[in-house]
Amino acid sequence: MNLRKFFLTVGYSGLSPKAPGTVGSFVSLLLILPFIPYLHVSTIFMLALLISVIAVKQIDIYEEEVGVHDGKEIVIDELAGMWIAISICGITAENMMIMAPLAFIYFRLFDIWKPSVIGKIDRDVKGGWGVMGDDLVAGIAAGVATAGTYELIQMFLI
Repeated sequence: MNLRKFFLTVGYSGLSPKAPGTVGSFVSLLLILPFIPYLHVSTIFMLALLISVIAVKQIDIYEEEVGVHDGKEIVIDELAGMWIAISICGITAENMMIMAPLAFIYFRLFDIWKPSVIGKIDRDVKGGWGVMGDDLVAGIAAGVATAGTYELIQMFLI
């Protein structure tokens, strides 16, 4: 088994023939959800950053091997972005049934749409930091949007 490919494709979820980014994001969400009751959000945030730093180097090596920048099979950036969104939105065991789907939807929206600086990073930054950077910023935007939407929902339910 090629450990680098397993890592960069998040357990080969990035090899999905259709929508590998969406599949990778969903698998990444499923990987973290069981730990929400046990991990503080700051721990999830730090794990996402650690994984990102490791991924940058591994992406650089992988891209040199295959000769393609930001191949669709690489979805470790989706994992980092989803986990950033989850860590920022204020998810808890009590609200995760609402927060998790919101974070997923917002993350995919920002990752696909690539507004503002997200798109600039995607276009202009090369190598591993380019692959990871746009998703990290998309994760921040998704986390903030999720938190805001959740607060609006709470205002109307109370």
